[in-house]
Amino acid sequence: MGLERNRLGTALGLACMAMLAGYGPSAAADTISVSELKNRTHIHGLSVDRANPDYLLIATHHGLYRAAPDGKAELISVVQDFMGFTADPSSPTSLFASGHPAEVGNLGFIASEDNGATWRQVSPGVDGPVDFHQMTVSPADPKVIYGAYGGLQKSLDAGKTWSAVGPLPEKLIDLAASAKDVETLYAATERGLLVSANGGRDWLASIEGSAVSMVEAMPGGTLYAFVLGRGLIRSSEGQLDFASVGHDWGDRILLHVAVDSTDPNRIFVASHHGEVLVSADGGATWKEIGK
Repeated sequence: MGLERNRLGTALGLACMAMLAGYGPSAAADTISVSELKNRTHIHGLSVDRANPDYLLIATHHGLYRAAPDGKAELISVVQDFMGFTADPSSPTSLFASGHPAEVGNLGFIASEDNGATWRQVSPGVDGPVDFHQMTVSPADPKVIYGAYGGLQKSLDAGKTWSAVGPLPEKLIDLAASAKDVETLYAATERGLLVSANGGRDWLASIEGSAVSMVEAMPGGTLYAFVLGRGLIRSSEGQLDFASVGHDWGDRILLHVAVDSTDPNRIFVASHHGEVLVSADGGATWKEIGK
């Protein structure tokens, strides 16, 4: 998460302050309950493990964890800050990320071909090494990747080379590339949900007047977003006729969502409290993992 989230008002501002509080390196065991992660780190991304969909990948400030069905999470990577994190739709064991090493500096755009165990820098990006706090890969064409660093950057060759697209939307929180159209891009901002039909050069408002804390486009063409005051919503891409995903979220602000590609009714979310919740019925009911 980036400092961009700090302007969302009291609720989201407090959430961001908690996430940016600067947890120290953990000396705990490499395997812990998912519910305990919130006590020692914060979450920057989720992805259902496509090599084994029973498992969930959790990108954090202190490395990548792999959560088992019993709610235990194992640290599977080196300890580094995965600020941006996304799966590569073209391969079940390929992942993309950006962020910080355990020491100082930026990682640039990095990739893993062994499901997160090892990582290499693919490119420093424009004016890098970059630290993409917001990053998204196009399910419509996995070679197309967007990242936010000093402006909107775009790669057309799976991250090997990058170009500057233009300025970022104001008060950007999250980015999502469309699964239906390689030129369509969504932006969650403090002022609402924006849509670009030309790869981020121009933006139009889809939801106005409320902060949107996350947006994610699933490979099947379903778009999820979380709107403060409204909750989790989803729509098929196209006309964006959003419907609420039934749950009383209380004071939770959702920051990440992942859906099992083998079972679209199995949905995972991470909240600003550091909880990871799962629904097995398309969002009708939820339970916290690891409790």
